[in-house]
Amino acid sequence: MTENQVTDGFRLAYVPGVTPGKWIRVWEERLPQVPISLVPVAAPEGGQLLKDGAADAGLIRLPVDRTVLSAIPLYTETTVVVLPKEHLLTAADEVLVDDLADEVIWHPQDETIEWPTRPGLPGLERPASTADAIEVVAAGVGLLVLPQSLARLHHRRDLTFRPMPDAPQSQVALCWPEARTTDLVEEFIGIVRGRTVNSSRGSAQTGQPDRKGGAGREPARTGQQAKSAKQAKQAKSAKRTEQPKKKPAAPGARGARPRPGGSGSGGTAKKGKPRRRS
Repeated sequence: MTENQVTDGFRLAYVPGVTPGKWIRVWEERLPQVPISLVPVAAPEGGQLLKDGAADAGLIRLPVDRTVLSAIPLYTETTVVVLPKEHLLTAADEVLVDDLADEVIWHPQDETIEWPTRPGLPGLERPASTADAIEVVAAGVGLLVLPQSLARLHHRRDLTFRPMPDAPQSQVALCWPEARTTDLVEEFIGIVRGRTVNSSRGSAQTGQPDRKGGAGREPARTGQQAKSAKQAKQAKSAKRTEQPKKKPAAPGARGARPRPGGSGSGGTAKKGKPRRRS
């Protein structure tokens, strides 16, 4: 890690609806010497912002230009329709695309859903933003289809939403310019993918020792080493089994225990009166 990287820090772009908080907290714990700054960007402009070098990486929505940007898909969002609470469609647990055939559907200029064929009846014009489209729906004119995270972001008491299982979905990905895959970008990739601080990539890039203060855990054995160790253990066990058991000492031998009631020579004596001589 160069001195310039530590000074400049790391810039992470993110589009509305994405919540990078959990990854930011891990970064601050793991690399406290490298400041991280958030760069909010509208959904349609995320890819261009990364191309222009205004951020080191970004949590943005696909698709992006894969000839310039690398991308790791993270998750796919549920698509919902936003509608007034008194609308007839709120009686259903979910809404299908065909259910919108007679409804005015707004398609804001920052729309994040890609439709092969847009559903419903088109509005007179396209709202400038999703926030503007929400205001129009709240006024009782038309409906809006968008990812669930955006519906929650623009929540209003007079509006609700229903999932649309057959509608196209929006996918969020971690993206960065392929030609600028720096050590700090690799660090953030490791955090997003859940690598621990002791992983080979994470520890090497930060220069931080293992938490135990030493060189880390003993390296894992290779397949051949594990096989040799197993064979040695089996051979040791077999040798232990083949050793002859000690035979019990013969009667009368040194150290042998005399039988109860017998003489030292091992014979037995009969009890009773002695015979008379004739």
